[in-house]
Amino acid sequence: MAQDRAAKERKDPKARKADKPARGPSRTARRRRNAVLGIVVAVVAAAVVGYFAYQASANRPGVEFPDQGNLHIQTESEPHVAYNSDPPTSGPHLPYLAPWGVHNVPITRELQVHNLEDGGVVIQYHCPNGCPDLVEKLTAIVKGYDRQVVLAPYPGMKTRIALTAWTRLDAFDEYDEARIVRFIRAYRGIDHHKR
Repeated sequence: MAQDRAAKERKDPKARKADKPARGPSRTARRRRNAVLGIVVAVVAAAVVGYFAYQASANRPGVEFPDQGNLHIQTESEPHVAYNSDPPTSGPHLPYLAPWGVHNVPITRELQVHNLEDGGVVIQYHCPNGCPDLVEKLTAIVKGYDRQVVLAPYPGMKTRIALTAWTRLDAFDEYDEARIVRFIRAYRGIDHHKR
């Protein structure tokens, strides 16, 4: 049998190749295949990351305002750039914080901005004729957090309720607990000190 095969190989060199097991694709073909596969994986990964990044920013509560920086000023009367939102959402502020929790008097704008920089959410209300029911509901929400949430009146505000976080503002007139809690969950605890 071995003699038959040797004789066959001498007569037909192609027969010798047919008897040997086939080798895989050439090294160049494998490299090309791996490069194409790598590019496809990278494109798919970029698309997935882009999709989730878009969804995260598209579903964030409130209106976004440009970041006005975090310059420290020494007094609230010190001249500084005008805030780009009312209530403010970033910009020059005092070097200390308002205590977290419920306040019965307004907090100066230059002070509340520092709370926002430190990852706080400020809930403010404006009721020219009083609104004890609203204040009670807002107080109940704020007392559910040991820190990084503030409640205070804000005279002259255009809406009854405003929620602020660093570069974010959500202002509305009717009490909406789910909306308020969603805003707090989205922004509370995010530090905004420049590194």
